[in-house]
Amino acid sequence: MKRKIRAAGLLALVASTALLATACSGDGGNSADGKVTMTFWHNSTTGPGKAYWQQTVADFEKANPNVTIKIQSIQNEDMDGKLQTALNSGDGPDIFMARGGGKLADVVAAGQAMDISDKIDSATKSAVSEGVLNSFAVDGKIYGMPTAVLPGGIYYSQDLYKAAGVTSTPTTIPELEATVEAVKKTGVQPIALGGKDAWPAAHWYYFFALRECSQDTMNKAAKSRSFDDNCWLKAGEDLQSFAATKPFNDGFLTTTAQQGAGSSAGLVANHKASMELMGAWDPGVIASLTPDQKPLADLSWFPFPAIDGGKGKADAMMGGVDGFTCAAKAPKECPEFLNFFMQKKYQEGYATAFQTLPASKDAQDVVTDPALKSILEAYNKAPYVSVWLDTLYGQSVGNALNAGVVDMLAGKGSPEAIVKAVNDAGAKG
Repeated sequence: MKRKIRAAGLLALVASTALLATACSGDGGNSADGKVTMTFWHNSTTGPGKAYWQQTVADFEKANPNVTIKIQSIQNEDMDGKLQTALNSGDGPDIFMARGGGKLADVVAAGQAMDISDKIDSATKSAVSEGVLNSFAVDGKIYGMPTAVLPGGIYYSQDLYKAAGVTSTPTTIPELEATVEAVKKTGVQPIALGGKDAWPAAHWYYFFALRECSQDTMNKAAKSRSFDDNCWLKAGEDLQSFAATKPFNDGFLTTTAQQGAGSSAGLVANHKASMELMGAWDPGVIASLTPDQKPLADLSWFPFPAIDGGKGKADAMMGGVDGFTCAAKAPKECPEFLNFFMQKKYQEGYATAFQTLPASKDAQDVVTDPALKSILEAYNKAPYVSVWLDTLYGQSVGNALNAGVVDMLAGKGSPEAIVKAVNDAGAKG
């Protein structure tokens, strides 16, 4: 199913490669008879998500008989590398996933993305908040269309909490540690973590940083690529201290995030673990991995706990905005397709298929899952929302950060090593 859908990353290309790729990729398939062919890559390989895109594309083709869209669905964990390779070779798709931040800025700098600022129709502009739409802004221009907002937090089993005698959700790290110990006594794994995929482990550092660092510090680092503020070190120390309590499932370093019953999402889906730190796509992934492939009835959510003395606001949130970008040389029908799937009907269908939060305000009434409704309410009230740090700071810094966190959790690194790695990556541009 989806997404981590969050992890699709794009590499900034060197200038010579960028010029070649811009000349070759995303030309579409315009022919002399007016027929247009476009290629479309997404990461929904099975189930309702894949079916949604098949139907949406079919509807667009019916409304636009001159257009054919060739769909390629790619496993999420493979998307990053395949897309990067395609863009480097000049053979990238016309329509591809994007999540804003430094990653999108890298693609724009490489000449790979289309400026759609003046191609967004009035209905879409009225249905999507300026803040969400600006997630795809680079230097004041819009280079993508959002499909979902995906704030993160901790998803948990109410039944497993009850069995452990936990009567309220943790609001501080000491309370979370107490909850972990209570769950351990029942024989259930406390926190599921798909460390093999790296980014789920790094999420823990991201959220500690969200609480330790001020919004201004995090935003400045996006421009300076410098991580010398002490809050970055403190975030690593917080995670190291928390990990020392052994809160994660046995074998978490070799556990995948979303593939199969033995994945971190699968452990929660089958009541083998009580909670997981993840984005708002998690209920849909968990539902696909329950024994009856239906939503987990007792699934709920709470925000990442507060940090005593942290400079980040306790109710600030972190997450992503999923969406799609047109290649720089894609046909004019490409932004038309982006506007097409932003209609209320298709945004509602997207939210239902992926069990997630639609980017369109007009479609949010379709959200009925209690956990998602709770996270949406918190999202709408949050004083600010940061995108995932590997998205915010771009591919090279993100990779260094993710790898550094995994090394530390494996006993091969340290908080100091994480900071050094991201500073080194940031200095390289």
